[in-house]
Amino acid sequence: MYLCSLMKSITFIIIAAILLAGCREEAPETLPDALLSNPNMELLEEVEILYSDSAALKVRVTGPVMHYFTEANDPRQEFPCGVIVHFLDRDQQVASILTAKYAIRRESIGTIIVRDSVVWQSVRKEHLTTDELTWDERRQKVFTDRFVVVTRPGEILYGRGFEANQDFSNLTMKAVEGRVVVDEEKNENQAENN
Repeated sequence: MYLCSLMKSITFIIIAAILLAGCREEAPETLPDALLSNPNMELLEEVEILYSDSAALKVRVTGPVMHYFTEANDPRQEFPCGVIVHFLDRDQQVASILTAKYAIRRESIGTIIVRDSVVWQSVRKEHLTTDELTWDERRQKVFTDRFVVVTRPGEILYGRGFEANQDFSNLTMKAVEGRVVVDEEKNENQAENN
């Protein structure tokens, strides 16, 4: 009799625990502080934005996180966790890639600013590094007033500021601070011997 009463008590406790657990309200996921403080911001993950001209894909922008601010007076997209930009040629092949740890696009003025470890590389073995770069969509130009290192086959240029077409052609350095001529054959031979 004692065993039967004990079993009923244990069964009752188990059933009550299951019912209480089932009725317990799940805690809502915590929202990032930026979302709580700005209701005009949408948070998007694994973003891909495509830019085309005359039905031809020209640029593909990707990023792990994008904050889309929908404010009427200043709509903008911010990539706080980095961005990768693929520039495509006429045959839809990647001609160059731009990476940065931060980017912001201001729709109303048509500019994209990339900051922090900005690196651009082309299939023509051109390479540019700087800490900030602006892309003016309307003028179709990229430019900066910051320190820049441009590496091309045969030379390395150091300077402050540059401007180029948005595909990085017709690059003009504003203030060249140094130029190093590189002997490509010598570098290739050294690499092969090591």
